[in-house]
Amino acid sequence: MKTYYNPDRQDWPKILARPTVDNESMYNSVMPVLEKIRLEGDAAIKAYTAKFDGMVLDDFSVSEKEIISAEILLDRELKEAITIAAQNIRHFHKAQKQKFKRIETVPGVVCWQKQVAIENVGLYIPGGTAPLFSTVLMLAIPAQIAGCRQVIICTPPGREGIVHPAILYAAKISGVSKIFKIGGIQAIGAMAYGTDTVPKTDKIFGPGNQYVMAAKQLVSMNDVATDMPAGPSEVAIIADGTANPAFLAADLLSQAEHGSDSQVILITGMASLVEKVINEIGVQISGLTRKEIAEKALENSRIIVMDNDSLLTELINFYAPEHLIIATADYNEVAAKITNAGSVFLGNYSPESAGDYASGTNHTLPTNGWARSFSGVNLDSFMKKITFQEITREGLKTLGPVIETMAEAEHLTAHKNAVTLRLNEIKKTL
Repeated sequence: MKTYYNPDRQDWPKILARPTVDNESMYNSVMPVLEKIRLEGDAAIKAYTAKFDGMVLDDFSVSEKEIISAEILLDRELKEAITIAAQNIRHFHKAQKQKFKRIETVPGVVCWQKQVAIENVGLYIPGGTAPLFSTVLMLAIPAQIAGCRQVIICTPPGREGIVHPAILYAAKISGVSKIFKIGGIQAIGAMAYGTDTVPKTDKIFGPGNQYVMAAKQLVSMNDVATDMPAGPSEVAIIADGTANPAFLAADLLSQAEHGSDSQVILITGMASLVEKVINEIGVQISGLTRKEIAEKALENSRIIVMDNDSLLTELINFYAPEHLIIATADYNEVAAKITNAGSVFLGNYSPESAGDYASGTNHTLPTNGWARSFSGVNLDSFMKKITFQEITREGLKTLGPVIETMAEAEHLTAHKNAVTLRLNEIKKTL
């Protein structure tokens, strides 16, 4: 990790630049795969699964027998942990349900809004170097609460064409039974276009590698909605002298181990903290199972010492991190100044891992600076809102002239006539 001291504002973009991807080259690789899936369906998926995953599958569907076997195979302690996490996630997302009132904007003009679940949603669950069964909970549970009619999961097949049992167990307790052994670009294509085996979905959710992200972006142009733009995982930490260096190192490494293109940032006003954290990283990284990945990610990462507290929060809002940990004595005051972040963790005992797994908040969050304009996945992500209005004769008499004036000013005569004809009819009956 490279360290910077009080960098000038003009240097922030360069210092905080995320690892870059050649999007044009990526799209050129992904588009032919998607097009073949669109045209050939299951046959193309079978061919690409053999090519990319080294697995020849005649049937992509996970059977009920496989789901039952997964539950038997899974360790009791892990099943209990998944169940507790699911309860917390369900509790937090249920609280997001909204009730809308009918509003009379002027006498005789009543407006209201209705929430409706997206009917068909597809969840992509990575299953490569780290099978993310926690993502099943984060996506399937709010989909279930929202009332989505059909929820399907696509996840890459593991060795011998078997899906990781924790993914299947998480799916079961989240109420999802339609699971397909399809990964990567082919999974996104299958859910975007539909095949004889995989139903077409209205919206696709879930993280993935650069190819999956490129595929999601491409299909979102014309074929299906997606949850959000996304890139490699990241965390930023604001720390002062009350922070525990060992905790800080652990939090930085917990994101660094996600992928070699991940990025972690430590920002502090305490220059003396830098060496302590670097030493702790050196101690802890040696025991990681994904040590090489974390080491690569640290090459993309930064430590920034800022003497000015006001500039420190400005820097964070400029960066707009996916995850933000505030490990300071006055964390509530600092948090009040944060406007751009996916999810915020307050105090020394709120590790980012809690949000990843079990506190109840959602871990599917905007990365790559998209926290400036996107929220993380929540109950609203699985719903759409339809507005209604009911206008009486009396209401149109009041509002009609306003509409006529505005429509005429925009030279939209038909808009005006739609009101004028009604007003004339009302006058005849007076």
